[in-house]
Amino acid sequence: MLSSLHVKNLALIQEAEVEFGPGLNILTGETGAGKSILIGSINLALGKKLSREMIREGETSALVELVFDTENPKVEEALKAMEIESMNGQVLIVRKITGGRSISKINGETCTAAQVRQIASILLDIHGQHEHQSLLYPDRQLDILDAYGKEELEPVLARVKEAFRKWKELQNSLKEYELDEDARMREISFLEFEIREITDAQLKEGEDEALEQSYRKMVNSRKILEALSAVRALTGEGGQSAGEQVSRAVREMAQIAGLDGTLQQMQDSLLTVDDLLSDFNREIAGYMDEFSFSEEEYFETEKRLDEINRLKTKYGDSIAAIYRYREEKQERLEKMQNFEEQKAKLRREEEQARAILEECSSELSLLRQKYADRLSAGIEEGLRDLNFLHVAFEIRFGRALQYTEHGYDTVEFQISTNPGEPLRNLAKVVSGGELSRIMLAIKTILADRDETETLIFDEIDTGISGRTAQMVSEKMARIGRRHQVLCITHLPQIAAMADRHFEIRKDVENQDTVTRIHVLDEEKSVLELARMLGGAKITDSVIANAKEMKELAQVQKNTRLK
Repeated sequence: MLSSLHVKNLALIQEAEVEFGPGLNILTGETGAGKSILIGSINLALGKKLSREMIREGETSALVELVFDTENPKVEEALKAMEIESMNGQVLIVRKITGGRSISKINGETCTAAQVRQIASILLDIHGQHEHQSLLYPDRQLDILDAYGKEELEPVLARVKEAFRKWKELQNSLKEYELDEDARMREISFLEFEIREITDAQLKEGEDEALEQSYRKMVNSRKILEALSAVRALTGEGGQSAGEQVSRAVREMAQIAGLDGTLQQMQDSLLTVDDLLSDFNREIAGYMDEFSFSEEEYFETEKRLDEINRLKTKYGDSIAAIYRYREEKQERLEKMQNFEEQKAKLRREEEQARAILEECSSELSLLRQKYADRLSAGIEEGLRDLNFLHVAFEIRFGRALQYTEHGYDTVEFQISTNPGEPLRNLAKVVSGGELSRIMLAIKTILADRDETETLIFDEIDTGISGRTAQMVSEKMARIGRRHQVLCITHLPQIAAMADRHFEIRKDVENQDTVTRIHVLDEEKSVLELARMLGGAKITDSVIANAKEMKELAQVQKNTRLK
């Protein structure tokens, strides 16, 4: 659940920290107090587009922090996939806005907006006016149906997705065979040329490296020989060379080495130096003797290297890569040479894959229709509870022109709200207030199946009052038994059901307007209900009504709504 919200320098909020509880959290306040800012700040933390105007006047930055306590294993899996450290069931989402730019973090790790949205989709579900409108979209309606029958539909839907993937792969492979005969012959000719060019080169693994080493020696031969000659003159025998000087030193040392043990050790060391120097000079002599090549050898090496590098430029950056390229082209050539046979084989495989997809999609469709009947009945019952007394609701099925990874079904939610009226598309019948009640009825039905721990409702009470408002409050309380619910409302019937009641108030401090958020105890909650009931003038009788409303709500929650 969303355990706390910290907001700093956002719109009218200077700084606010709110600790939410389980069950039904109700937020109330006068019009213009900043109730929408609170939901807006949550949306902002979860990646909503920002503007410079969101930062409080006179400030340069704003901050929103959300702390969630969760036991949902999907959250842990998502964090692990993002390589973000877990915090023992806690998730901290932070967004800091500075000068129109922002940084988002999850558990202290900088992350992308997409990662925040991914985590948020598991942690909470926000329902505002825009979300209610999404109920009008066919894709969203299909999602609702699939969520309702999730336990039985999910494994079948997984098979449909896999069947669709295989079918699309085969379809894409078939597109490669959409060639006329002239184009096919041209491709065969080109493939044969490339394969022959690589084969004729007779490349050997490691050949390029050996040639490059030899070529470097040849190119630098003069420099190498001159340097080695100079080294040999300095270290070899004769004249004042190091070899001659060490030999003289050995002879001198031999005359005194037997006189003392230390002198003998020094003589041994000197002999080692003499041996090393002799070995070194023999190595130089051998290298120089072998270091001879003809002009023809030089040009042949250069020509071979040029050929290998040309092939690398065309076919791959190494000899191994060039041969891999040849293998790929050989496979393609065989396909082109056996064009009709391969095409027929692929077509048979594609038809088989499509038959499997059709079978899986048909199975999925039948299951969906079974759950559609149950969902329709549940929505009808829920809507009657919300004062749609003569409602009829139906989910109608159609078939899409093309397969998708979700099968071939299209669905349309249809409703009739008055006796004798035909069922019509949801969008053509309901108002905004009615739409929000339909969404509430759906959410109530899905409450047992929905793994999302936190549900946020904004403007759920649009266009309702009286008995309908009471029914909405009971639905909200029922959802609150299984989920944490945050609800902004202006209706006292809904506010009376609160497990935790917050007042959002706008104050003027030092000629500055600020929004404050206060958690209300029992007495203050009654006074806030009285304000919502009686407006500006709160009399004793209004307070008594508010107290009675609160008490009745608690009785309902403890008995009928359990």
